[in-house]
Amino acid sequence: MAAILPRTICKAAEAALSLHSVLPRAACHFARYLGGVSSACSNPGTASVEFLPWHNGGGLLHRAASVDPTAVVEPGAVVHSGAVLGREVVVGSGAVVGPSVSIGQSTRIGYNVVLSNCSVGDFCIIHNGASIGQDGFGFFVDDAGQVKKKPQTLYAKIGDHVEIGANTCIDRGSWRETIIGDHTKIDNLVQIGHNVVIGKCCMICGQVGIAGSATLGDYVTLGGRVAIRDHVSIVSKVRLVANSLVTKDIQEPGDYGGFPAVPINEWRRQIANMRLFSKKDGMKR
Repeated sequence: MAAILPRTICKAAEAALSLHSVLPRAACHFARYLGGVSSACSNPGTASVEFLPWHNGGGLLHRAASVDPTAVVEPGAVVHSGAVLGREVVVGSGAVVGPSVSIGQSTRIGYNVVLSNCSVGDFCIIHNGASIGQDGFGFFVDDAGQVKKKPQTLYAKIGDHVEIGANTCIDRGSWRETIIGDHTKIDNLVQIGHNVVIGKCCMICGQVGIAGSATLGDYVTLGGRVAIRDHVSIVSKVRLVANSLVTKDIQEPGDYGGFPAVPINEWRRQIANMRLFSKKDGMKR
C-alpha cells in the first residue's frame, strides 16, 4: 500500500502538468480559427497569440481589448480588438463582442449575442441570440439595372437600463445613428431598422417591425406585431394596438389602432360598422 500511494500521486501530478500544457495549446488553436493568431503561434512551443484566455470565466480576449478585472467572459465568448467592457459586465458563452464595441457597467450579455458597431449603456440586459449593429437593409438600382448596396457606416447606441429580448435585431445607422433611449424595454423577435431613433421608457412587444429612419418619442407602447413604415414620426405617449400599421406621422398623444392606424375610437367604429354591414349583407343573401 505504501508503494502504491507514491505511484498514484506521481501519476496525478503528471496528469495535472499535461493538462496545464494543453490549455494554452487549445486556446491557440481556437484563436487560429478566429484568425487572430500571430505567425509565431504555428510553433508548438510558442503561446504568442492575439487572443488569450480571460482569467475570469475562460473566454477569449484580444490583446488590444480593455476589460475591467471584475468582468466575466464565459467559455466560448470572444471579445475583439478595441472593445471596452466595464465593471461587473457578464458576457455569456458563444457571444461575440466586435471591434471597438463598448459595454457599460453591470450589463449582462446573453448566450450567442452578437455586438458590432455599437455601444451598450450601463445596467442593460441583452437576451440570448440578439444581434446589434449589423448593416441595415439599404439598396438601390443603378443606371445599369444592378442592385447596389448603400453604405452603412454609422453605429447603434443603446442607452442605460435597456432590456432587449431574444433574437431581436437592431441595425446600425447609415445617415444617422440608430438610438435606443434609456429604460426602453424590447421584447423577443423585434426588428429595428437602420437610423431608427426610439425615446426613453418605450415598451415594444414581440414581432414588432420598425422600418428605417422612423422616430419614436418617449413612453411609446407598441403592441405585438405592430408595423411602422420608414421615415414616420410618432410623438411621445402614444399607444398602438396589436397588429396595427402606422403609415403616416402620429402627431397627437393617445391610443391608436387599425390598418392603417387611426385614433382608437375611430378604429372601433370601423370594426362595428364592418360587423353590421356583414350581417346585413348575409341577411340579403
